[in-house]
Amino acid sequence: MSDPVKFAVEEDESLASIVGRLAGEARGLATAEVAVYKAKFGETASAYKTAAMFFAVAGVLALAALIALLVGAILTLATLVGPGWATAIVVVAVLAIAGILAMIGKSKLQTKSEPAS
Repeated sequence: MSDPVKFAVEEDESLASIVGRLAGEARGLATAEVAVYKAKFGETASAYKTAAMFFAVAGVLALAALIALLVGAILTLATLVGPGWATAIVVVAVLAIAGILAMIGKSKLQTKSEPAS
């Protein structure tokens, strides 16, 4: 069975020089591998950065739409109960929804005291 990797070794080359050459080539290989991983990480980080910017803009626009919806609800209710009461009703309703969502989130985070069977 032949050796799949052929090394060019001169007959008068000493073991120390072969080991030294091997160490140098291993160092070069490690440097090349690090460069490849840096390049891959750079591409991935760039893609995530772009995606994060789009998510941030989408979040800001969604928040602006929610604010517009709440202002519209206040203006609609203001014709029925007055501006002060309309604002109070909308604020209390939104805080109640936020409280319910916070309690649901908290319950999802709590660990159960009983081990799973």
